[in-house]
Amino acid sequence: MTLTPAVLLLRLAGPLQSWGGSSEYNRRETRSQPTKSGVTGLLAAACGRRRDEPITDLVGLRMGVRVDQPGSLLRDYHTVSDHRGRPLPSSQVNATGRQKPTSPAKYTHVTHRYYLQDAVFVVALQGPQGLIEGLGQALRNPAFPLALGRRSCPPSRPLPLGIRYGDDARDLETALRTPHWQAADHQRRATGPDVRLAATLEDPDGDDTATDVPLSFDLRTGGGLTTRIIRHTWLTVPTGQPAAPTPATDHDPFALLG
Repeated sequence: MTLTPAVLLLRLAGPLQSWGGSSEYNRRETRSQPTKSGVTGLLAAACGRRRDEPITDLVGLRMGVRVDQPGSLLRDYHTVSDHRGRPLPSSQVNATGRQKPTSPAKYTHVTHRYYLQDAVFVVALQGPQGLIEGLGQALRNPAFPLALGRRSCPPSRPLPLGIRYGDDARDLETALRTPHWQAADHQRRATGPDVRLAATLEDPDGDDTATDVPLSFDLRTGGGLTTRIIRHTWLTVPTGQPAAPTPATDHDPFALLG
């Protein structure tokens, strides 16, 4: 496998996205940007890896995220009940290992799911050229269905935006500046030739941390997350639109005054 670094660029866009961290049980949060755990799971699904297979090479990729369209937060309110009218089971089990019914009997369970709606992100993944090229091919012909953080959140457009080599791949910041602004057309009206977008980069010299690096997706071992060092910045990105016309300079409303 070639060790020359390359950067794979992805566009994550869809009606709904949900990038949870450690939230679980009745309340499932989403973070404001894609997590490394979520993106690693997406890559593993594209490659056809099972939950108990190693992900060390995928976790070793350096990741950067550009926020092209932040979207808005959506709360999905759920109620859960047994269709037979029986009390819901509790978290406790009896001597035979079966779940006990709730006491007093509880017939409705309330849960909350949070999503990002109408968001668009550009993700850069830097790693060995051979691995990056293999992932690019897998994303074009994925082994398992791909999702943006949760199975109910399929992407609305193809994910790969291309691979960068050489000078364009020397760091995540440079690579993330190359694709033009990916926001929806209604967001791109009345803009000039470039726009400043928020970004989060994996950087050993960064001043912040994110606990979103998966140790494993194996349900038998419980998975778990560890921490990476990141920094936040702003990137000037081309919009792909022409510059606004220069206003006429020969108009002088005071010329009539002499």
